[in-house]
Amino acid sequence: MTLCIGLTGGIGCGKSTVSDMFAKLGAGIIDTDVIAHNLTKADGAAIQAIRSTFGNEYIKNDGSLDRDKMRGLIFSDATAKRQLENILHPLILENARGKIKEFNSAPYIIIIVPLLFQSPGFQKMVQRVLLVDCAKEKQVSRVVGRSKISEAEVYSIIDQQTPRAELLKLTDDVIHNDADMDVLAEQVSVLHKRYVNSN
Repeated sequence: MTLCIGLTGGIGCGKSTVSDMFAKLGAGIIDTDVIAHNLTKADGAAIQAIRSTFGNEYIKNDGSLDRDKMRGLIFSDATAKRQLENILHPLILENARGKIKEFNSAPYIIIIVPLLFQSPGFQKMVQRVLLVDCAKEKQVSRVVGRSKISEAEVYSIIDQQTPRAELLKLTDDVIHNDADMDVLAEQVSVLHKRYVNSN
C-alpha cells in the first residue's frame, strides 16, 4: 500500500507551497481545499444540501457557494459551522478516498488536511503526519497580503485552529517555514528521501 502522509498546519503557514515542492519531486497530492471548492462550485455535490440548510442567500447567482458570506456566518455561529462541516466533511473524505487510487504509481501520497486533528476519518487514512509550521506573525502577514481578510479575522481563524504547541506534539515530521525558499526546499528534499525509502 502506498504511504499516505497527512500534511497540516495553520492558515498562512505555507501548506500549498510545500505541497507544490513535493509534487515536483513526484509525490501524489490530494488537496482537501480543492475538493471542497469543487463540491461548492455551481452544480457541486454539496450545493443542494447547503441551500436546503442555509437558504438561497448563501448561494450566488451563478449557483456556487457565497464563500465570503458563509465565512462570516460560521465564524460567528458555532452551530452553523457544525452544520456546514456535517455536509462537507463526509463528501470530502469520500472524494479523497477515491483519489488515492489515482496515485498508485506515486512513491507516496500527501493529503493536505488543514483540520487534520479534528478529522478522525483522515487520521485513519494517513500513516504519518507532517506539520508546516511558522510564527503567528508570519501567518497573519501572509494571509493579509494575499487576501481580503483583515488582521482581526486572521487572528480569529488562528484562535479556532488547533494550538501550535499542541500541533507540534501530535506530528511525526515538521517543516519550519520562517526562512527563505532555499531552506524550505532543503527540508522538503530531506523528507522526500525519507518517505521514498520508507515504502
